[in-house]
Amino acid sequence: MAKPEGNAIAKKQLAQREAMWPGMEANLWNRKAHKGYATIPKTMPLVMNIMDEMSKGKPLSSTYLGLWCSTWDNGMVNVSRASELAHSAGFSGQRAEYTWAARVQLLQDLHFIDTKPGKTGALSHVLIWNPHYILRWHYINHTAGLMEGSYNALLERAVDLGTNDLLTDAPTWLVQGPFAPTSPPPAVIVPAITIAVPLPVSVPPPPPPAKVS
Repeated sequence: MAKPEGNAIAKKQLAQREAMWPGMEANLWNRKAHKGYATIPKTMPLVMNIMDEMSKGKPLSSTYLGLWCSTWDNGMVNVSRASELAHSAGFSGQRAEYTWAARVQLLQDLHFIDTKPGKTGALSHVLIWNPHYILRWHYINHTAGLMEGSYNALLERAVDLGTNDLLTDAPTWLVQGPFAPTSPPPAVIVPAITIAVPLPVSVPPPPPPAKVS
């Protein structure tokens, strides 16, 4: 449910648009009137910028956005045609699918997504985690490549929008969940085994040599 202040802002902006571009409603794209839309957070440009900064010269944003736009607002993608996803991400040529798959793997390594194998291979199914939670996890764990200035800019935008998943207390799984830094396994204590060692048998000294008369 939209907040009242959000409705007020939308109405004011609509009035402003009509004053500047009167009668252009029919020429605009409207998700309520047209099929084929995806819901994205308004922080998405900042999220994608941070991804690209963290990926060390291998931009992830186009691959990530392509996956997001392939969902049905349920966070899951069934990859039936990797070649199409590779093309939509901007990869071409003989190595397009290979490059796309490498970027998907890097997205998984950074915990933005999870993948499961299936009939089309190792990347048949993709689950997209809430990117705000993932970036908070990286911030909490001081992940290399996450620039504090970029994260603070995201946080400032979240404050403006009232984005509660970046402002409220961190979910438990951020600290204790599957992405928490793994501690070394406890040392295995092997019980001591007592081995009975027989006591040495005392041997009497040999008799002195007999005297020859």
